[in-house]
This record gives sequence, C-alpha cells and structure tokens, in this order.
Amino acid sequence: MSDKKPCDVDLLVIGAGSGGVRCARIAAGHGARVAVAEGRHWGGTCVNLGCVPKKLMVQASEYGDYVADSHGFGWNTEPGTFDWAKLIAAKDREIHRLNGIYVSMLEKAGVRLLTGHARFEDAHTIVTTPTGLDPKAKPERITAERIVIATGSAPTRLPIVGADLAITSDEVFSLPALPRRVCIIGAGYIGIEFAGIFAGLGASVDLVYRQDLPLRGFDEDLRTALHEAIGQRGITQHEKTSPTRIECDGDAFTVTLDNGNRLTADCVLMATGRHPKTEKLGLETTRIRTTEDGRIEIDRHFEATQPGIFAIGDVTNRLNLTPVAIAEGHILADRLYADRSREWSFDTTPKAVFFTPPLASVGLTETEAAERGTTDIYLSKFRPMRHTLSGRERRTLMKLVVDQATQKIVGAHMIGEDAPELMQGLAIAVTAGLRKADFDRTIGIHPTSGEEFVTMRTRTRVSGD
Repeated sequence: MSDKKPCDVDLLVIGAGSGGVRCARIAAGHGARVAVAEGRHWGGTCVNLGCVPKKLMVQASEYGDYVADSHGFGWNTEPGTFDWAKLIAAKDREIHRLNGIYVSMLEKAGVRLLTGHARFEDAHTIVTTPTGLDPKAKPERITAERIVIATGSAPTRLPIVGADLAITSDEVFSLPALPRRVCIIGAGYIGIEFAGIFAGLGASVDLVYRQDLPLRGFDEDLRTALHEAIGQRGITQHEKTSPTRIECDGDAFTVTLDNGNRLTADCVLMATGRHPKTEKLGLETTRIRTTEDGRIEIDRHFEATQPGIFAIGDVTNRLNLTPVAIAEGHILADRLYADRSREWSFDTTPKAVFFTPPLASVGLTETEAAERGTTDIYLSKFRPMRHTLSGRERRTLMKLVVDQATQKIVGAHMIGEDAPELMQGLAIAVTAGLRKADFDRTIGIHPTSGEEFVTMRTRTRVSGD
C-alpha cells in the first residue's frame, strides 16, 4: 500500500473471540492502530456458545449427585427439583457480564470496535454489514495494512435426511425446557459433555457414535475407562453405528440407525464436529487459499497465501482449543509490532473433557509414544476415597507414558474427579521435560488422588520396539 494513501488502521482483526481479542489488545499495546470487527458475539464461541456456558451446565448437573452421595456421610438430605429456566437465566446473566468485559478490555486498549459481519472487498479493504448485534450499527468500509482472520468455527451437520431437525451446540444453550429424552449423535468433546449434562439433570440419554469407543484420538486406556463411566452414568451407548435419517413424529423425533434400530427422543443433538467459518468472508476477492473443508492455509508465521493477511484459531483447523488461539494471537501481535516472539509449547497442549467424572491429558498417548520408540507405561486404577462412603461405583484411572531411553515423561492421562485441575500442573512437568525419577523423588500430599502420580513405582508394561 506504499504507493497509495495510508490505511485507516494498521491492523484489522475479523472476529472478537478469545484469539482475536488477545491479538488486537497486544498489538494496540505495542502502539498499532487496531480495529476489531464482530457480528455475532463479543467473546466468541468459547464465552457464548462453548467452554464457559458448558462448564456452568456441567456443574449444575452434578448437584444431584452431591445430594445422593451425602447420605453415605450421614446427611439426611432430600432430592430437590431442578428448574431449567432458572439455570439458563443465570447462565445468560453471566455471559452478558463477560460480553461487557471483552468490550471494555478492547476499548481500554484503544481498539476501534466495528459491529457487523465483515467481508473482504479486496486484500486491504473490509466492509461490514449490520447483523443485529448492535441496533444502531451502520455499514462501514475500512482499510488496513494487515488483516487477521479469527472467525473460529461452526457446527457441522451430517448429510442425512432430516438433519435440520436436530439441534447443534449453537442452539443447545437456549432450549426453552429440559428435554426428557435426548439422542446425541457423536462422541467427541461436545457429545460426551452434553451426554453427561443431560443425564445428570435427569434426562434419558442415547449416545450414538461410529467408533467402538468414545473420544477418538485420546489414549486407549482413557477411552476404555470413559466407556465404562458413561454406562455408570445411566447413558445408553450405541457403538459402531450411525444415524441414517431423522423424522418428526408429533412432538417427538425418531432417529433411524444403520443397524435398523429406531430411537425416540424429544431432542436430537448433532455433535458431529465443527468446520472453519470462512464461507461468507469474501475470500474470493483475495489470493487466500483454503482447503476443501474451508481451512485457511497458513505458514509457520500464521500468514495466509495472500501477503499481509493472517489467520489464527479454529479457522486454521489445527489445535482447536481456546488457549491455543490466545497464544497464537499473542505470538502474532508480538512478532508484527514488537519484533519479538514469546514461546509456547504447542506440542504439550493439555486438554480436558468435562464429563462426570472428567478426564484430561497432556502429551503423547501410549500408541503415539510407542511408535517413536520403546515406552514404559505406569498405570493405576482405584476407587476414590469419597466413594468408599458414598457407595458410588466410580473409578479413577491415572497413567504415565515414559520414554524408556531418556526416562522423560512424555504423556500423562487421567479420568477422575479434579482431573483437569491436576493435569494443568502435570502439563508444566511434561513441558519442562521432567523424568520419571523427578516424579519418584517428589513427596505426595496425603490423602489425595494426585499423590498417585508420584507413587507409581512399578512399571505396568512396555510398549513399542
């Protein structure tokens, strides 16, 4: 743009989710003139239709368990009644509060806010169209030296008859009432978490998935333990099967499976993955290349095939996790406007699934580690102290994956209460390259489940060559 008039801003970020907001704030802090365009939710999917409201609903679903478990400890408690509308109203108030915080953070950083759907006019020009997020918003045209696409992802529906009769994770947070019978299609993060939520709130749940075990991509021992925990939660699993059609049957729905079985439900939730949200950005006016599923192709510096345009977060379909998008946004802003780069360890990104009980992982699975070389496996499965009195049949599984040659901990996996909280600490140890001997010489906190990670002395098995 050096041969043309100056741009309106140095950096324009499309999408005010976690990654886009971090990128904009850091760039503005370095002195850049920054604008952010958002047409749907300040805070993005995580705050509005993902991590935050989902975690609140998981917590709501566990209070019935606490009442039942208390009897084993001498409490004479009685089950109460659950009010779905009250939960949704409380959730909405919290999300509204967080929306305001995101707007406030951007304004305090000096970022210009553009409310509306953003579309490329050319490689340096964006036009926004009002969407209803702000009734007073007007169309705007803005030029930028650099543009960051941080539009995230959207739910994907299966191409089957009646797919539009199912809801997705976008709609599940605003259901008018708690459905009594729920059919969930898919056993990834979203499917597993909402199966636990609805079951905990008293609904009858059918979980349909193609694999023999849930959560493809996680460690096999963890998947097996989760399969057992799902059954203990009262959820009916339909493994190795897929839906072929969904039909409306009065006030209910019928889901036909490829094995001939038919399921009846008041609500069908399609949790069959997500895809990058790029289809309405006008990318055809630029030289940006996308894959068949809409993912924006980028280099190691997050730059697209059109110079001066970058992409971060789910829209690149790499590690689709909120903290990863935040890290990418921070790294990019630092590199562009501060001539420095912070380091993050993406290879040891921890992850958690908030089922009841939750599970969490960091590093390599046993299979991945064994493909790289001989691996020592340490495994422990036990009944948590709480449930020796509650009477609940719930087990905790902990696993360490150790590279035999170096004795470094290359993977840690757990299913059990507080697993995500424990795994955050273990992620530091795995990222730091600590060895099994470092765990062995660490004194545990007793009595806790966490101490098991530093008291596993006997190798369970060896994997790999």
